[in-house]
Amino acid sequence: MYMSEENLSPKAKEALRQIRNIVMHFGKVPSVRQLMTALGYKSPRSAMLLLNDLEATGFLKRKPGRGYQLLKGLESDGMAQTTEVPLVGTASCGPLMIAEENIEAMIPVSVKLARPGGRYFLLQAHGDSMNKADINDGDLVLVKQQSTADNGQKIVALVDDEATIKEFYKKGNVVILKPHSTNRKHQPIILTEEFQIQGVVVVSLPRME
Repeated sequence: MYMSEENLSPKAKEALRQIRNIVMHFGKVPSVRQLMTALGYKSPRSAMLLLNDLEATGFLKRKPGRGYQLLKGLESDGMAQTTEVPLVGTASCGPLMIAEENIEAMIPVSVKLARPGGRYFLLQAHGDSMNKADINDGDLVLVKQQSTADNGQKIVALVDDEATIKEFYKKGNVVILKPHSTNRKHQPIILTEEFQIQGVVVVSLPRME
């Protein structure tokens, strides 16, 4: 039985986020003990229960003798093919410079996410302006580099020389960059067309320490 991700419990959502993150980096679903460590649990039983829940709701499939296969989101059957994507900085903390001298690290990302033919970069999210859209402080955000976007897409934009992640809406020559936050201090940013879209968000995942 497949359940919508929105209907998962908060703990199951976090487990799924961690699983996707580990698959993105290492090409396979974590073991019970690896997931236990990633979630900060002291007992493997809690991690096992979450794996069982994700299997029952259609996100994972048990493979006899080979652990689990991730059914929704990333390639996980064996080692996934990856491509190196540059980590170029932090959103909301200064200019976004996608140049060789500003690359902080090269991180392997599944080609199911960073598809051949496109240009991609990673940045680290800062703050809580998009936490209701599952983009949390410290997350790594994979971005497809492009200068246009459709209404409703999450984008990285340069506003006053700072990179910011927001939801994009355009009507006529007016652009609205909308936050999705539990913090009421974050308000929509209203602009004309004279600003820069750096790219469209593909996925956001917790950073591996």
